[in-house]
Amino acid sequence: MEETSQRVALVTGATAGLGKAIAAELGRRGWWLCLQHADAGPAGDEAAAELTAAAKAGGHKIEAEAFAADLEDTDQREQLVENALETFDRIDLFAHVPAALSATAGDLLEITPATFEQAVAGQLAPALFLTQLVANEMVRLVEGGLVEGAKIVLVNSISAYTTSADHAAHCVARAGLGMLTRLFADRLGEHGINVYEVRAGILSAGPHDPAHARYDELIEQGLTPIRRWGRPADVARAVAAVAEDLLPFSTGEVINVDGGFHLRRL
Repeated sequence: MEETSQRVALVTGATAGLGKAIAAELGRRGWWLCLQHADAGPAGDEAAAELTAAAKAGGHKIEAEAFAADLEDTDQREQLVENALETFDRIDLFAHVPAALSATAGDLLEITPATFEQAVAGQLAPALFLTQLVANEMVRLVEGGLVEGAKIVLVNSISAYTTSADHAAHCVARAGLGMLTRLFADRLGEHGINVYEVRAGILSAGPHDPAHARYDELIEQGLTPIRRWGRPADVARAVAAVAEDLLPFSTGEVINVDGGFHLRRL
């Protein structure tokens, strides 16, 4: 592809769920999209076509390309970033949505090294090393005058500070992700690259979720001041606010998208 002045976002987990919602919101705002997905099947091409069509319906002609990559694999992380740059020549925004983990539940007093290592390998390590790769390329692009105002957004959850003793490994990984935001913000500030954490609250997975009825009741009883479920679109709009440079004098900031769950109330 010829060099472009269009803004390009690299979004992980972008063919479903939260990642796709973020990509869709950016596409509607005219951002060109590089979509990472883990499935080697047709999901990537289908999502790219869908997001391109949605952007066009909103009045924007964009390019969207999807690349399959296992983010736990060093070589595939490197290939993803290489593909993004070969295709678009630039990365203006990196939005990382950690992969969901399975089989991490278990009593804290019985957690095994394997379970803990799975959480670190599946969520924390990919976030660190993929962000590192992208950050180095962003520094090169910014210092070369090819990109201005590059930004990184790490999407996290309230598990970063909310205890769940039967999901301890997950909580530790999410707490580590919060520290990564601060570390990268500190390191990249001198290069004019701002880093943010968007911290999501309780998001609806639909009535089929076994926990749905329980949280319905808790939310109704005031678990969150805003008494409704969170939606992927809520998180996507927060990422878009960063992307559109509405927080230019903030970095290392946590943007809570949790209905007010983080408030300490009496």
